[in-house]
Amino acid sequence: MAGAIDGPWRVTVNKRQPAPMGRREAGKRERRRRIIEAARTLIRETGSTGLSMRALAARAGVSLATPYNLFGSKRAIVLAVLEDVREFRERFATLRSADPVERIFAAVDLALEYYKNDSSFYKTLWSAVFDTSDQVRAEILNPQRYAFWQGLIIDASKAGAISKEFDADMLARQLDFILRSAMLDWVVGDLDNDRLAPTVFCGFALILKAASTPGWRTPLQARLLDSQERIMASTPPRQQIAGNA
Repeated sequence: MAGAIDGPWRVTVNKRQPAPMGRREAGKRERRRRIIEAARTLIRETGSTGLSMRALAARAGVSLATPYNLFGSKRAIVLAVLEDVREFRERFATLRSADPVERIFAAVDLALEYYKNDSSFYKTLWSAVFDTSDQVRAEILNPQRYAFWQGLIIDASKAGAISKEFDADMLARQLDFILRSAMLDWVVGDLDNDRLAPTVFCGFALILKAASTPGWRTPLQARLLDSQERIMASTPPRQQIAGNA
């Protein structure tokens, strides 16, 4: 009879450990890893999420049937490639800041770190977001993603940082508009890596300051001015002149 879970791979009734992974299962796991890594590489190289299963199998060093046997479909492989979202949430959970507003900016900073560290891959994924005919768009902009960001706004509201006059759903959508606009400029090359984070932070700080309660406005003002300074410092003088014309 199963007991209550007492920790990873432990049960309170019998304390039995799982059997070691067999050679066959270890082989399947390794082939899955190679296929996922091959898919990421092909997405980087081709600039498309429309994977060729033949090219994928060749790159992974497996038979053409293996990706279908292990994943079932091309869509399932793309979903497996997107599993770094789970890693993102695990890393975010380790952040120690109790400040609910700072946690919003920390989440943005962590997400942008992923994007910039593998820009060829993520620019392709964000291109799929802006292509309404691409089925990957729905997988990226999924309800779980939105619920995560909305949850951060709800936490800030419960802590008294956000005025009760503002709806968390509306506010989360406005912040998402800021992020998507910046990502579009990043994808097409109008926004480089140095200006990406301060541009998003500036937009977030503007909106959050407007929605915040009086006691939270000073740190948001400081973040806003810091973001502005970073943007100006990394913007070529010619673009600054054009922007001020």
